[in-house]
Amino acid sequence: MDYSKLGLKAGLEIHQQLDIGGKLFCRCPAFLRSEKPDFFVRRKLHAVPGETREVDAAVEFEAAKGKEFVYEGYNDSNCLVELDESPPNFIDENALDEALKISLLLNCDVYPVTQIMRKTVIDGSNTSGFQRTVLISHDGYVETSFGKVGIGIIALEEDAARLVSDDKKGKEVAYRLDRLGIPLVEISTKAELYTPEQIKECALKIGEILRACRVKRGIGTIRQDLNISIKGHDRVEIKGFQEPRIMNKTVELEIERQLRDLKEKKKEGGVRHSLDSGETEFLRPMPGGARMYPETDLPLLRIGRERINRLKKELPRLKDDIKDELRKK
Repeated sequence: MDYSKLGLKAGLEIHQQLDIGGKLFCRCPAFLRSEKPDFFVRRKLHAVPGETREVDAAVEFEAAKGKEFVYEGYNDSNCLVELDESPPNFIDENALDEALKISLLLNCDVYPVTQIMRKTVIDGSNTSGFQRTVLISHDGYVETSFGKVGIGIIALEEDAARLVSDDKKGKEVAYRLDRLGIPLVEISTKAELYTPEQIKECALKIGEILRACRVKRGIGTIRQDLNISIKGHDRVEIKGFQEPRIMNKTVELEIERQLRDLKEKKKEGGVRHSLDSGETEFLRPMPGGARMYPETDLPLLRIGRERINRLKKELPRLKDDIKDELRKK
């Protein structure tokens, strides 16, 4: 494929859990459990307008399913914050420090004052119907063999509840509260990736930087999405784009799918899920800014220069830096 002629343009969104011991807005332990739950809570969630007084298209789509959600919890590792029965605690300082270190390693400018936001999510993965998220930094870059790739934003947010079962034919979905609230960083690159090889290399490079920090390891601790489009087609978000073995194939198949869309005069974008075959399937409409509104239970987050200077002295060493030193010796 002539990717330049096709106008291929892509960007990555990487969601990585942090390993700092507790959760982001409560002090419950952050680990997954397999024992029988101590209690169950049943709820329905409803669509609400965001800050712009509009209901987001993705939120309306989920609301139309009319699902009922069951939440499984434990007396000794879950609390009222996770059940949305108590206001959140202030953001965990260790999680904030780690997000700032990642921002510095990716050459980002840190926001001195930032607002914790609520992102409306009513697929059941959040008991409150929203996910708390806060912008930490912006306008950084990562070095790759084909040049610098811009980092648009880095956010610190709470992970969602863990899906346990979904009766596809019925109306009931079960989630476990052990994962809800685990801190994670979201790294969004700019749309400056123009070939499948560049996309793959950039993903691996950012992953290498993250592994030098206090992050969780194993299946489900890192999730990656791809935003991709060709000339004339709306942006498409592909969820679950994280298996290096099929990254190139997924990109090529998505280009072919978008070319078919253009031929059939279908240009609309949407959120799709990556399959093991490299193909993708439709999930829901593309979300927009209408689902965001300020977190009213927490004050503005202020990040001082003294904190940044302290963290600069505590940055972990990267593999490439160590290799360069060894070569010089």
